[in-house]
Amino acid sequence: MIQIYLLSVTGINRNGISSALTGILARHAARVLDIGQSVIHDSLSLGVLIGLDSGSDIQVIKEECQKEFDDLGLRVRSQPISAQDYQNWVAQHGQQKHVLTLLAREISADVLAEVTGLLAQNGLDIYHITRLTGRISIEKIGDGAQACVEVLVRGGVEDESEFQQRLMDLAAHLDVDLAYQRDDLFRRNRRLVVFDMDSTLIKQEVIDELAKEAGVGEQVSRVTERAMAGEIDFDESLIERVALLEGLPESALERVADRLELNDGVERLMQRLNQLGMKTAILSGGFNYFGDKLRQRLNMDYVHANRLEIINGKLTGKVIGEIVNGECKARLLTEIAAIEGLVSDQVIAVGDGANDLPMLAKAGLGIAFHAKPLVRENASHSLSRLGLDAILYLMGYSDADQPNT
Repeated sequence: MIQIYLLSVTGINRNGISSALTGILARHAARVLDIGQSVIHDSLSLGVLIGLDSGSDIQVIKEECQKEFDDLGLRVRSQPISAQDYQNWVAQHGQQKHVLTLLAREISADVLAEVTGLLAQNGLDIYHITRLTGRISIEKIGDGAQACVEVLVRGGVEDESEFQQRLMDLAAHLDVDLAYQRDDLFRRNRRLVVFDMDSTLIKQEVIDELAKEAGVGEQVSRVTERAMAGEIDFDESLIERVALLEGLPESALERVADRLELNDGVERLMQRLNQLGMKTAILSGGFNYFGDKLRQRLNMDYVHANRLEIINGKLTGKVIGEIVNGECKARLLTEIAAIEGLVSDQVIAVGDGANDLPMLAKAGLGIAFHAKPLVRENASHSLSRLGLDAILYLMGYSDADQPNT
């Protein structure tokens, strides 16, 4: 009958430890049932779950390992594992797995205590914690650049929507972002990211900038704010605002384009998405003139936005063709995914306004970015504390995975 043991090695990490340990196990014909290793600030924790036939002696293996590692100051331990405990471990393989991503400018012990406490209260078993952001030099500790910790958990909650609400409430209380998603095959297999443009890829609302050029800035800004907050119909608001631009010279579009600013993290995010071979799209209730310029600047694949009618070098105050509203964005997301041969679970959608909610709901990962309260409350995920490149952490990529960081 096979006897099962957990053999662990701890101490200061050195090169060749795993090789030496597995070499000893090989000489004793040990069966490796599981293996795991982590190194935190050169502190090693290496564990191997092994199965031994009746002719093998765990004490002999342990002593041989300890003799091998004595000069390195490592400690070797062995622990018998009962057949029932092993079966319980095997049964965990089929449990639901989720990932909780914690993002903030700085993560303190009290924040981790409250977050892990909430997981424990809901019966979720933490089996792995790792930092995704790069190491901080001692001179920069306390500067609050950005920090991200990923927590992998097993198990499920009775009411996922209620749990998500508790996470949102805790995130607001702690001034952090918390994203909870299934850790399934789609998480690292996203292939398309679609973005709203105004206040998402860029800091401004383009129509407000055009209104300033036309001398109707305050009137248009008031309508824009109400539309993005979901207080009035988007189509109606767009028609009303564009009508106020009648007579604006076409040359004003270029002046506005020249002063538009990218949101924090956009260039780094786009560079990485391009390196990963992912498709990207702009689905905007703004205007195609500006979307096309962004597509070229950021090397994106698709742009769908509203078209301003221009006659004799001046805006007529009308929009040509179908208005790109919330329902249109959701439909375009589905159409682009189909063109690329993808399912919706492989799509990420990012936006900030109420007219983005339909496409956020369609995507496998919908993210409200620095969004209005209505959008944060209705989106499954929200980013409010870091730049747009924090999306990479939600996809499971660490700074070590990303060049030039």
